[in-house]
Amino acid sequence: MKWSIKQLVETKPWAGWVLFFITSVFVFILGLLASSIIERRAEAQFVYTLKVEYDPLEPRSDIWGQNFPKEYYSYIQTADTTFKSLFNVSDDEDLLESNPKFVILFAGNPFSRDYNHARGHFYAVIDVVKTLRTGAPNDTTPSPQPNTCWTCKSSDVPRLINKLGVQGFYKGSFDKLGHECVNYIGCVDCHDAKTMNLKITRPALIEAFQRLGKDINKSSHQEMRSLVCAQCHVEYFFDNRDGKEKYLTFPWDSGFTVEAMERYYDAFAFSDWKHAISKAPMLKAQHTEYEMFLFGVHYRSGLACADCHMPYKSEGGVKYTDHHITSPLRYISRTCQVCHRESEEELRNRIYERQKTIKELRNILENELVIAHFEAKHAWDIGSNEKEMQPVLQLIRQAQWRWDFVACGHGNAFHAPLESARILGNGIAKVQEARRQLQRIFAKYNNFDVKIPDISTKEKAQKAIGIDYEKLKRDKQEFMKNMVPKWLEKAKEREAKYYIKNV
Repeated sequence: MKWSIKQLVETKPWAGWVLFFITSVFVFILGLLASSIIERRAEAQFVYTLKVEYDPLEPRSDIWGQNFPKEYYSYIQTADTTFKSLFNVSDDEDLLESNPKFVILFAGNPFSRDYNHARGHFYAVIDVVKTLRTGAPNDTTPSPQPNTCWTCKSSDVPRLINKLGVQGFYKGSFDKLGHECVNYIGCVDCHDAKTMNLKITRPALIEAFQRLGKDINKSSHQEMRSLVCAQCHVEYFFDNRDGKEKYLTFPWDSGFTVEAMERYYDAFAFSDWKHAISKAPMLKAQHTEYEMFLFGVHYRSGLACADCHMPYKSEGGVKYTDHHITSPLRYISRTCQVCHRESEEELRNRIYERQKTIKELRNILENELVIAHFEAKHAWDIGSNEKEMQPVLQLIRQAQWRWDFVACGHGNAFHAPLESARILGNGIAKVQEARRQLQRIFAKYNNFDVKIPDISTKEKAQKAIGIDYEKLKRDKQEFMKNMVPKWLEKAKEREAKYYIKNV
């Protein structure tokens, strides 16, 4: 027999109260849900309501942060340097200390004096100021580096380029704009102040696209989420041709591969420095993360840099981009596991296996290069001439360019493991050919007595190439004590130019 609700209530009066109670609870829950939805929508609608106005070129991120507090407070977490992965750290670890072979590989280049692991955007200004590579300028002695070195270090750069012009900004030594570049990388470097759309603020990237026949302004939003990173995380050089002075240039005219950029440089016999041991004309790779990313599976799958290094985050009714720019391994649940269903441990181990393989190939090439540089020196010492040495030095140049192209980008073993392995394997073949040719030179002069000094520590390696590290450090400390306070005092004089007013 089937009972209707009416019959149930008529025959059992208590059932009416039960139904009333259940209905009341259900309505109450629906009310709470509706209230939560309305509140979250209101929060999402008003969270970015403009609170202050500021100059479109305002370099101080804390000013922008009054309008965008969630993004700003996540961004200043980049000050945290505690994260470590298998091989990389977020602190300024001394890479010359941990791998003295770098001193030999960069002999004659400022990287043989000082080479620390990058700490990230929050420390960009202080780290470029304190590194021994920028020297110890004073009132009479300029820095050995150009103003161009500030390009990727400070949010003051867009303002200065607007004020001085592109070539005007690049012109002069590094210390000339020290009092102007006091704000670390920030909001204005990547965003339009009015619309908050992603924006390219560094001319070198725009100019590189123009030479490739591309209009960067037609890039999609997803492309821009990588291109704002490509303003700095790329290979570059300082061009002095055609009346230019230390003009920041990306060598992409022939393509993005290691070979294409090598052809670009070879076309006008460019070299960053002459190696102090082998005398080879060397190329110094910078930070090739973007170029290598283009050859990886994540790029081919449509991902951008921000998808992994700045994943989305939800708080209340607001979804926003987490500006704590860091390794994807730090928050695997919000990065890798968005697409991959394996456990965190499985994903982490899979990445580490790739990194171990690339590290093994790197070590082989590093060891071969160190020996090749000293063998080339021996060839010169026993009387070899320019004609004999030219093909050897070219091979050493090519081999180290390939090593550095992979090694200089700390994420390259993850971004493009197959391309990294291909490049390193090619570099190993080239350096081994260089060493075979050197053996023939030794045979010609009947002298195989190659001397390689003890380079087991940073101190011994630097001593072997004539670096007085303690003097360089003392000079830098004196600079930090005397000149930097003057820069900061000058910086205070122009702060009034930037304004903030309540809306």
